[in-house]
Order: sequence, then structure tokens, then C-alpha cells
Amino acid sequence: MINLYNQKTQPDSTHKDIEMSIFEHIEELRDRTIKATIFFIIITGITFIHVNEISNILKEPAIGIQFLQLAPGEYFFSSIKISSYMGLIISSPFVIYQCVLFILPGLTEKETKFFLPILLSSIFLFFLGLYFSYTTLIPAAINFFINYGSEIVEPFWSFEQYFDFILILLISTGLAFQVPIIQIIIGLIGIISSKQMIRSWKYIILLSTIISAILTPSTDPFTQLFLSSAILSLYFIGIFILITLGK
Repeated sequence: MINLYNQKTQPDSTHKDIEMSIFEHIEELRDRTIKATIFFIIITGITFIHVNEISNILKEPAIGIQFLQLAPGEYFFSSIKISSYMGLIISSPFVIYQCVLFILPGLTEKETKFFLPILLSSIFLFFLGLYFSYTTLIPAAINFFINYGSEIVEPFWSFEQYFDFILILLISTGLAFQVPIIQIIIGLIGIISSKQMIRSWKYIILLSTIISAILTPSTDPFTQLFLSSAILSLYFIGIFILITLGK
């Protein structure tokens, strides 16, 4: 349970025995929100200045594709969208850090030991999912769409639609990599035990296969198998952690 006031006095602890009124909590929340917003705006502005370099990086998986501007200002609005998403992704650790600083004083020492590792692991797995998607899934999907029907149509694409496509793959893969975090949370709460998760391995194989087929719209079975294996590995890592914790 999260307490507004921490009543423990521990000189060497990060928790402080300081009582704050509701207005002081609101003031602190406002200050941290302003800091996070300003940081996001600055990062977004920097990424907008370098949006051409970022666009070239995003275009790398689409080898041999000619991108078109199908409407006036399409690339300009795409640049704003790219800058906003990149600003959100890059500034997210700082934003989360501000949230942690606001929440942390209200947590007990036991809750802190549970909360911080889960949070850091979730951030790491999300960025790992982004990397995996960019280096493995996106090239496979793009290669499939380039080759499919290549003898009928020329592959001229809208850059905005291309960016929307890879954005979905990036975010969905990052969320898929949260499997161990979800397992650990529901395991520690006591909803499902590690033994029950082990007994459900057949259903997880089916589910991971379906997810990999959705995330990799390619006929290449090796790419789908690779993603499915990654999800299964994360699933069993979550089980191992719960067994280690005695859950």
C-alpha cells in the first residue's frame, strides 16, 4: 500500500520523514510536470532540427524504395510527427525519473525494492524491443512487401504511411517485450503462480506464434520463428524469476 507520509526515520535511506500537505504535493507535481514538459519540448526541437538525418535512418530498411510526397506539406507534417515521437521516446527516461521522484517518498522500503527493479527492467525491455524490431522485424516485413507483386507494380511509397507502418511495428514489439514484467507482477500479486505458467506452456506457444505472425507480415518462416522464440524465451525468463522469488 502506498502511504502519503513515510513515518520511518532512517538517516541513510532515500525516504524522508517529512509531512507534506495536499497543496505541497500538488505544487511538487506541478513543478515536476513542468520540468518533464520543458525537457520533452527541448528534445523534440533538437530532433526536428536533425529530422532529415533521422528520416534517413528510418529509410534504411527500405532498400531501393523511392518515397513520394503525395500531398502538399506531407513531409513537413511527417517531420513534426517524427520529431514528436522521437522526442517522447528519448525524453521518456527523464520523464519517468521525475515520476519516480514524486512517487518514491510515499513508498515503504519494501515497496521501493519491488517498484524500482520492475520499472527499470520494463524500460530496458521496451528499448530492447525497439532495437529488435528495427534490426530484425522491420527489414523482414519491408523486404516482403517490396518483393510481393514486384512484377506487377513499382514500389513508390508515401513516406508518411511508411513511417506510420514502422511505428506500429516498433511500439507493438516494445510492448510484446513486456511479457516478463506482466508475469512477475501477476505472480507477486498471487493471481497466477509459476507452476500454473509452466503448465500453460502449450497455449503460450500458440499465442506467441499468433503474435509473431501478426507482427511480421512476411512469408519467411525463419523471421516468424525468431520472434516467436524471443517471446517464448522472455516468458520462461519470467517464470525463472518467479521461481527464484518463491512464487
